[in-house]
Amino acid sequence: MFNRETLLRCCFSSIALVALVVTQIASAQDWSQWRGPNRDGVVKDFAAPAQWPEKLKLIWKTEVGSGYSSPVVSKDKAWIHTRKGEEETLSCLDLKTGKLLWSKSYPVAFTKNQYAKEMGKGPNSTPALYDGKIYTLGVTAILSCFDANTGELKWRKDFGAPDTSKMFCGTSFSPIVDQGNLIVYVGDDIKGGSMFAFDPATGNERWKWMGEGPGYASPIVVELGGARQIVTMTDKSVISIEAKTGKLLWRLAWPDEWNENIVTPILYKNTLIFSGVRKGTMAVQVAKNGAEWTTKQVWHKPEITMYMNSPVLEGDHLFGMLTKRKGQYFCLEAATGKVLWTTEGREGYNATILNAKDALLILTDDANLIVAKKSAKGFEQIAKYSVADSPTFAHPVVMGKRILIKDDAAMALWGLE
Repeated sequence: MFNRETLLRCCFSSIALVALVVTQIASAQDWSQWRGPNRDGVVKDFAAPAQWPEKLKLIWKTEVGSGYSSPVVSKDKAWIHTRKGEEETLSCLDLKTGKLLWSKSYPVAFTKNQYAKEMGKGPNSTPALYDGKIYTLGVTAILSCFDANTGELKWRKDFGAPDTSKMFCGTSFSPIVDQGNLIVYVGDDIKGGSMFAFDPATGNERWKWMGEGPGYASPIVVELGGARQIVTMTDKSVISIEAKTGKLLWRLAWPDEWNENIVTPILYKNTLIFSGVRKGTMAVQVAKNGAEWTTKQVWHKPEITMYMNSPVLEGDHLFGMLTKRKGQYFCLEAATGKVLWTTEGREGYNATILNAKDALLILTDDANLIVAKKSAKGFEQIAKYSVADSPTFAHPVVMGKRILIKDDAAMALWGLE
């Protein structure tokens, strides 16, 4: 028999355990922008199961619409920006059940270039969640601010659809909020482009930079040479914009004949790493000499060609996917560019890669979730799971031992144990 003191002690212990679990779940569910908290594909709070299961457990699946935008998550909710017919739709789902809490739609007519017939009609940009609001940038460069809890439209700006004679697939820049500024980049290579900083609450413009049209890449924010910089790819270059003022700091030529500058840059110590499907992969150091900024090439590997896949860093090693031989995974030394290994090929058209602390989580475009070791010696697959019946191009979101996956029409939550 339990006495009263023992019973109370057990109750308090149970309450403390529940509170700990709830806290851990809440912290694991903060994925509020493109590629996660630092826009680098790193999942810091993931812990691999003691034994990877034979199959994953489907917790729920909800039809949400098409598109390449990735979900964003906070606490007990998930948001996804999709296309349904001739409308773009922002949906908010209960993360526990998959129940649709609300959705808001607006008409978006979009005509793709004929050479992009195999691609969808967007949206391509992942929303940004900030201070109780969610910001979407549609395929035709419509920027919207919604109340994250209710879906109420707070403000909207329509920058005009890009010219798809060169910008085949439309706007793809994923918004970013940095130090209280909402940053977006719109335009095309015919009319040129504009990068804006807006007040997230009101949509009032704080600064504007005008120059080349954007590519399909999304930016990162870095501190280099004593300056906070927004680094991204245009249709012709890699550029750095001073985050506070909107001033162009430096520009590195990075032309592509089809304007397919897609890969998100990545920072390794004081070195920036870029990649392109026809340019290979390059590392540069950025320095300020007096009032002038310079970029110095550290290494260049023309054979390491990435297309839509953005790589991840683990310590001194860079992991990614090549376009060659119908898809090859690779690992190289970030400091030197030395290629340590590549797989034989035929891995697929594209894969999104997350660095999930205990393993690499690789979601291929044909809906296979591959778990692999983070090894500098060779590719070693731990497990492989089928997670959808249609293509998966959006980045997944990992929350503890659950993973949220968006396919061509639906979003599903899977349990890893």
